[in-house]
Amino acid sequence: MPSKSIPDRMRPDSAIAEVLLPLALDGPYSYRVPDGLLLTAGDYVAVPLGPRQMIGVVWGLAAEAGTDKTLRDVIERFDMPPLPETHRRFVDWLASYYLEPAGNVLRMVLRAPGAFAGPREQIAYRATDSVPKRMTPQRARVLEVAREGFALRAAELAEAAGVGTSVVKALVKDGALEAVALPALRSFPQPDLNAGGFELNRDQKAAAQALRAMVVQRQHKVMLLDGVTGSGKTEVYFEAMAAALAGGGQVLLLLPEIALTAPFLARVESRFGCEPAQWHSDVRPRERERVWRGVADGSARIVVGARSALFLPWKKLGLIVVDEEHESAYKQDDGVPYHARDMAVLYGALAKFPVVLSSATPSLETLVNVDRGRYGVVKLKDRHGRPELPEIDLIDMKTATPEPGAWISPPLLAQVTQALDAGDQALLFLNRRGYAPLTLCRACGHRLECPNCAASLVEHRFRRQLMCHHCGHIEPMPQACPKCGVEGKMVPVGPGVERLAEEAARRFPTARIAILSSDLSRGTLLRDALRDVAKGDYNLVIGTQLVAKGHHFPHLTLVGVVDADLALESSDPRGGERTWALMAQVAGRSGRGEKPGRGFLREWLKDVKPKGSLALHVDVDPYNFL
Repeated sequence: MPSKSIPDRMRPDSAIAEVLLPLALDGPYSYRVPDGLLLTAGDYVAVPLGPRQMIGVVWGLAAEAGTDKTLRDVIERFDMPPLPETHRRFVDWLASYYLEPAGNVLRMVLRAPGAFAGPREQIAYRATDSVPKRMTPQRARVLEVAREGFALRAAELAEAAGVGTSVVKALVKDGALEAVALPALRSFPQPDLNAGGFELNRDQKAAAQALRAMVVQRQHKVMLLDGVTGSGKTEVYFEAMAAALAGGGQVLLLLPEIALTAPFLARVESRFGCEPAQWHSDVRPRERERVWRGVADGSARIVVGARSALFLPWKKLGLIVVDEEHESAYKQDDGVPYHARDMAVLYGALAKFPVVLSSATPSLETLVNVDRGRYGVVKLKDRHGRPELPEIDLIDMKTATPEPGAWISPPLLAQVTQALDAGDQALLFLNRRGYAPLTLCRACGHRLECPNCAASLVEHRFRRQLMCHHCGHIEPMPQACPKCGVEGKMVPVGPGVERLAEEAARRFPTARIAILSSDLSRGTLLRDALRDVAKGDYNLVIGTQLVAKGHHFPHLTLVGVVDADLALESSDPRGGERTWALMAQVAGRSGRGEKPGRGFLREWLKDVKPKGSLALHVDVDPYNFL
């Protein structure tokens, strides 16, 4: 039965436990504590719910035993540190603010149910040199995953290959897979604060000193680290992280995209002498269990993760760093809605520890908080080692019209050719996934739309399918018009990165082209592609906003933006702000090595002004831009 109230003081010798379950429940349910079982608030327990057994958290303990004989007993208490009171207050506050059931928020905390089983030796499987007696597409997929080099449990292997566990068992029987014993969860190494410090310049030292002083006070304060692209913001907030670690606390480094995690892991490991824990949707289940337990018992001192890492059961969190704080990726719209940057600030306020927000293009709400004195600010105005920022030029498409059927304007074409001939890297940026954003029938004018939300279906030619980028609906590309039935009249309208790459391959036949888009490269493939671009293995990069976020490409000297004013045509009330931030970020990818960089923005605006709208000198004030 639902509990109507939770007492302010919770007595560990009470006989009724108020247990919050990870379901769409507004409050905890009451359970009787059996004789001999000692509970306290925050304990993880197993309780019955109908015919099921569920894991929940003791949210409180009743003041007296009561006489209700219908209450069911708590089954067991899990032997692990309880969920801290700060974290429980955080769950309640977020649920109240976003009008979500508290149980739904708790579900995000209990994202690693296997962690409650404790460290244990498990059986995993890896590929052998033997060939199965009978090969099927399902078996081939399993073997392909198994040959990647990681031993996986049967359920993990089946899930990764999209098959049932019976396929895995059959391959084991045939000798194509062999069983290996996985060791218990390995411990987390302790960071070495003096392992690999960077040589900071004068401005960086001053900024780092301000952040360290804030951390040492061990009070809640929010500090904006505002620095131009390439100014060394990462090295500066590493010093704040070192100060928090020296005080015995844990550190969370939030990143907006999973793709950024691998480069950051290498940089964090270089600075602190140990690989940090990581938390995002691509982490394998067994590693998630290890990280979850390490955060709960305090052994995981440094965690680098996406927005969901905020909900890990932190034992002694002492600092949160929100990198690229302006990014919209910190906002979650599906499931429980929340903004991770704002909730990081809230968590710091509840637990009384500092929060660092880092960005080259801070969000307007952060700038307003700085102006009102709510946040502090430290600034880095120059690039590290090279004070020059990229020179930005506009290409007016009214006077520099591309050839029919082409999307790269003649001035941009000439600049890319010059960069490639000089042995440098060039980036063509278009913030539009797929091949074409619109498909029309030439015979009747019919537009292919999503049956669920009436948005235009985007053609993805590499996958040979149409996709709705709003709801995720997918369907094959039709041979004939669904309305008039005429074949061969469906034509793409407008460019996406796939179409831009197609033109680039035709224009620059000798170029080594890499396409960076979340539709085409994910996980290991994306990390390898980013690494190869940074090494210089590719000299022409075609990308979406994926390439604009924090990457360091030392050989890149030219950035060309196609349809720079694309977002200004949308109904987004913050389109202007986000366009400015995106253009400044993508232009900042160039000129980060020995050679200076340049950026070219092609746009269709009626009025071209030297410092307004899309002139985008990267040191322009966002207030003036809007």
